Amino acid sequence: MPELPEVETMRRGVAEAAGATVTSFERLPCPRKPIGVAPRVDHLRRRVVGRGVAAVERLGKRVVLRLETGDRLVMEPRMTGLVGAGESPDPLYLRVELGLEGVGLERVWFWDRRGLGKVRLYSAEEFAVELGPEKLGPDGLVVSSDDLRRRLAGSRRAVKVALLDQRAVAGIGNIYAAEILHVAEVHPATRCDRLTQAKWRRIADATRVVLEEAVRYEGSSLGD
Repeated sequence: MPELPEVETMRRGVAEAAGATVTSFERLPCPRKPIGVAPRVDHLRRRVVGRGVAAVERLGKRVVLRLETGDRLVMEPRMTGLVGAGESPDPLYLRVELGLEGVGLERVWFWDRRGLGKVRLYSAEEFAVELGPEKLGPDGLVVSSDDLRRRLAGSRRAVKVALLDQRAVAGIGNIYAAEILHVAEVHPATRCDRLTQAKWRRIADATRVVLEEAVRYEGSSLGD
């Protein structure tokens, strides 16, 4: 299942789309369960075609194409999705394709074998409400011990469960939560409200170390 390092790898793979102009948006036929696409494709197409891509970003476990209009095209791989450019895996499972011009990439695609992913276009206002800091915590690559304590120290949940809460820290899933706590030498069943300041510091340090190393190796969970 793609977590922060895998999605960061996807983002880097399509980063060259920044500066491109979108020439087309197509939802491709697939015999499997359809992914979620919103708004309706014809409405979405009118808002993206002819627009420039200002930046290619990542928000937690999502790849975000920020358009010059302020709209964000958010691609969420979930369990089995991929975001890429160039050759795709089995084309049977290609779900969405954006045509591009003006850069080295000719297209960006969203691929999903099981149909659990989502592609959604947000206005700047919708993005702030749905995916702003009130809904997502700090990114796992930059989270501090103060961030974690402020959000979790009063919780009675097991710390491993709490680290999966995207409102507390964005981008961590089951695989990396387990590795982070192993490196920090904190038992995953320990209640958050029983952790000392020193242990929160170890968890925050381990979070950055584990995720940075995984990004360096382009992730570890894509094949799981």
